Amino acid sequence: MIKILKQEEKMLQNILFLIVFMILVIPMGKYLYQVANCEKAFGDRIFNKVDNTIYKIFKIDKEEMNWKQYVLALIITNAVMIFAGYLILRIQGIGLFNPSEIGGMEESLSFNTIISFMTNTNLQHYSGESGLSYLAQMLVIIYMMFTSAATGYAACMAFIRGLVGKKKTLGNFYVDMVRITTRVLVPLAFIVGVLLISQGVPQTLGGTETVRTIEGNLQDIARGPVAALESIKHVGTNGGGFFGANSSHPFENPTIVSNMIEMLSMMILPGSCVIAFGYMIGNKKQSKAVFGAMGIIFLVGLLICWTSEKAGNPELAAAGLSQAMGNMEGKELRFGIDQSALFTTVTTSFTTGTVNNMHDTLTPLGGLVPMLHMMLNVVFGGKGVGLMNMLMYAILTVFLCGLMVGRTPEFLSKKLEGREVKLVALSIIVHPLLILAFSALAVAIPAGLEGITNGGFHGLSQILYEFSSASANNGSGFEGLADNTLFWNMTTGVAMFYGRYLAIVIQLAVVGSLANKKPVNTSVGTLKTDNFTFTILLVAIVLIIGALTFLPALVLGPIAEHLTIWA
Repeated sequence: MIKILKQEEKMLQNILFLIVFMILVIPMGKYLYQVANCEKAFGDRIFNKVDNTIYKIFKIDKEEMNWKQYVLALIITNAVMIFAGYLILRIQGIGLFNPSEIGGMEESLSFNTIISFMTNTNLQHYSGESGLSYLAQMLVIIYMMFTSAATGYAACMAFIRGLVGKKKTLGNFYVDMVRITTRVLVPLAFIVGVLLISQGVPQTLGGTETVRTIEGNLQDIARGPVAALESIKHVGTNGGGFFGANSSHPFENPTIVSNMIEMLSMMILPGSCVIAFGYMIGNKKQSKAVFGAMGIIFLVGLLICWTSEKAGNPELAAAGLSQAMGNMEGKELRFGIDQSALFTTVTTSFTTGTVNNMHDTLTPLGGLVPMLHMMLNVVFGGKGVGLMNMLMYAILTVFLCGLMVGRTPEFLSKKLEGREVKLVALSIIVHPLLILAFSALAVAIPAGLEGITNGGFHGLSQILYEFSSASANNGSGFEGLADNTLFWNMTTGVAMFYGRYLAIVIQLAVVGSLANKKPVNTSVGTLKTDNFTFTILLVAIVLIIGALTFLPALVLGPIAEHLTIWA
């Protein structure tokens, strides 16, 4: 009876957590809308002075940009930061803010790291506490966690403005970057940082501390500005950990309260972007339809992951290990199955990439869920990016369903024609192409096979997960892969780069085309896109395309492994 009550309490805990998330995204979504549209909002008296000072110092012209100008500004700005960050990583061995005397980072690893953090991926082929100086942690890692998150938000707001199509311009990239940073990212990161410090997360510039353990031995304990990194890591859906163990490390995530703070931090802005979308287009029902489609896929994935981990691992049971608590391999006792399964589903649905358990030790179906969510890349996703990807599928759904039932292919009062549909198809194809092409390359040449630490089905799953994470700009890994090699550093770097920028360019080109079109009046022949029927159609199209694209690879990986274990 006690065990049943405890289980019910854990389920209730997760349900209440999701309810809190649903409540918070509504006011935050409205605030994001006010920030994007330069409308009167909380804190304007202070933030306007800060923003105007930044505009004046950097001589920012607030003139509106068309989609080509917007894309060019985005890419050039990011390219400058990539160059500067790469240089800092290479020379981080200098004495400035380097109490542990860590040397400069190797060329291919520097390339991978700088691309990773500028693309909001935060895939780490190094261990944070031993691979980076405090200078690199602050000037490269923490700084780019702000700028990469702001870049994704700016692109999303420009995308929505193009869909609304009241004018041919999409806003000003530099203004969007400044406003989201000063009014959203910095305040939220500060609040979350203080909350994490209250839970025991360290924030210091002191070096490694050497202590004597209760056994009488000496142990070096790494520390640093952990709370500052940890807060923006989650608020900006970044994911890179200060420590190699990421959010399973007690200094990054010490308590059940800090665990929930971190999950809520990574969920709040991606979810709020969907709400802001409804305000910007003047149709809250439309945002509810999109939010509902994302929510359905998320909840189904969470249920599969949770039940799979609860069922345990037959191979461990055969080895004499009790599976009464479920599959506890690779999990922290302070979190257990429930919090680990929720964290796993959240971090790969909201493309954050932070982990509080070892994904490599998940059951085959438990590991399939985060992998599939990254492959689909539309389940809320990173800040703004997931919404843009889902709206690509929404446009495709309107086109396909309109053809099947003889309805006019229109989305948000804009007629869909050949140019837009071709660009949408190209946007959707890029993601699986990067994942499957690089995975095929990895199993075809010796350099790729050298990094695989497990043979058979699980070895293929490791490869698929790595490239899914890179292409989706997630950053989590199975961690059973020896990935700090020239092959893995370069291939995942390329996958992260094109997975981020090629998708954004194509998506802004789509709305750039739609922005030039005059709105058409709705009629009885127009397919409604703001009801529950469209939500189900959207989920079906996403899953059908996902199944047609990735099912063969998944069958050879986690599904085959599951059937083998339970045979």
